[in-house]
Amino acid sequence: MNHEDHQGHQGSRSRRDDLDMVAREIVDAGLGVHRALGPGLLESVYEACLDRELKARGLAVARQVVVPIDYKGHRVEGGYRLDLLVADAVIVEVKAVDALTRLHEAQLLTYLKLSSFRLGFLMNFNVPLFKEGVRRFAN
Repeated sequence: MNHEDHQGHQGSRSRRDDLDMVAREIVDAGLGVHRALGPGLLESVYEACLDRELKARGLAVARQVVVPIDYKGHRVEGGYRLDLLVADAVIVEVKAVDALTRLHEAQLLTYLKLSSFRLGFLMNFNVPLFKEGVRRFAN
């Protein structure tokens, strides 16, 4: 392995480590919001509080990011939006439902497919234990 190959491998590992750190912060921030508020509120409240919590941890967060759809070389406005985009790398879809369904999973997987992002979380805050409402997806 030459020096360039080694640097490329190290750079890839570093990006993966950074992404893992962001992922841990996202889950920990979600837990903090859930502990503070509990279940039973609107998704928009959890989204706003998670946005604030992530920013307090020094992460860049964008809310309601438009998901472009390319159909046969043409951009089509579908009205789809990511709830949160963290560190310009991780999609977070916030839910406050009785249970996450395959439709929720399909939504996130589609967002990952349509975007250049490879990691996403579904976070359902309407659960007694937060760990029951978190699902991680990678594309």
